Amino acid sequence: MVKFLHIADIHLGFDRYNSPERTKDFFYALQTTLDRHAIQREVDFVLIAGDLFEHRNIKPATLNQAQICLQALQQANIPVFAIEGNHDNRPYGTTTSWLKYLSEWGLLMLLEPQDPKHGDEFLVPWNPQTRSGSYYDLDCGVRVIGSNWYGSTAPRAIEQLAVAIEALPPGPDTTVLMFHHGLEGQIARYEGALRYTDLLPLKTAGVDYLALGHIHREYQAEGWVFNPGSLEANNVEESLHRRGAYLVEVTDAGLRAELQTDYFQRPILRLEVAATGDDSVDKVRAHCHEVVESAVKRLPADSVSPIVEVRITGQVGFDRLDLDTRSLQEELCLGSGALFVLLKYDAEAVAYQSPIMEGQNRLAIEQGIFMDMLVAHRDYKRQAEALALGLTDLKDRQLGGADEVSLYQFVGTLLSLDSPQGD
Repeated sequence: MVKFLHIADIHLGFDRYNSPERTKDFFYALQTTLDRHAIQREVDFVLIAGDLFEHRNIKPATLNQAQICLQALQQANIPVFAIEGNHDNRPYGTTTSWLKYLSEWGLLMLLEPQDPKHGDEFLVPWNPQTRSGSYYDLDCGVRVIGSNWYGSTAPRAIEQLAVAIEALPPGPDTTVLMFHHGLEGQIARYEGALRYTDLLPLKTAGVDYLALGHIHREYQAEGWVFNPGSLEANNVEESLHRRGAYLVEVTDAGLRAELQTDYFQRPILRLEVAATGDDSVDKVRAHCHEVVESAVKRLPADSVSPIVEVRITGQVGFDRLDLDTRSLQEELCLGSGALFVLLKYDAEAVAYQSPIMEGQNRLAIEQGIFMDMLVAHRDYKRQAEALALGLTDLKDRQLGGADEVSLYQFVGTLLSLDSPQGD
């Protein structure tokens, strides 16, 4: 029986959210995956189907992370085969990359088709002297073939690959092709996805296992197309998706791929706080603290600090700008012990609009507008009628040339009609 590990979209060097600790998560995810599901399971080889790195140009620390993980596999005598993805591929006209560097240093084998413009064959066997090639025939009975990142030209590239695969000399019984592209219907808002029918020439050419990458969620198709998803969530929404690493077994009965999720993943909490029009600013803030701290306490005792997303929904009976979201975000992070808190302020201000009746005079319309504004505010709605009359009086005094001192005195008298309603 042959066993191999199929991973993709590792994104070492992930640097969104400006959190060095979050960047390390992607290293820990790869390291624990390889230890538990490659080294301890004694697999025959590992596939990296694109996007080992988040960026084409990486920092020394990111390169060091990759070397640590790959050296552990090297010490366990487990070969690694990789292809470029859209994040770490070489720009057109460039001859080197960090993946190629790792390949030249013997830590992985970067499998890629040759450039036909140079008169080379399209798919050539791996050459250990030049550390280059398009495919590798393993003694365990598997042929592994690589590809490039093709973007919008993927359908045409598939046709070219299929012809080249059919023309290869006879080899092992099982053929695996690594390909970095997505299949339609697996994720919303994704243009350029492949149709399943686009892949069929590869099946006809003899590909038994199509090892995909690019889409950050797990999916399979027709027993030969497999996409494991990213190891770690690249954003909060991805935390809801099924993702991981495929542990694949090849037997006389066929292929069996099982998704492995037992490795380091930072917990991500998505929480909602529903505000009502009667809530004060302080009450909304307190409710956020209560919801976040309660959710964090429910995590296992040995859990690392989570990432928390808080979405404030509903309606607020005060000016939306009265809620200082920056300070609230900082308080929630400090109070809960989260790695960081993402705050989404989606609540709408309470709005009222009284109908304007035909024939209403200007004073009545003006009073209606003041009433709508006051009734929408949770602190003033109970004395809205008296305050609306006062605002009309204030406007008339100002237009009549009253001095500022007397206007301020009038405002003080107006506000003393009734103090704002507390909780």
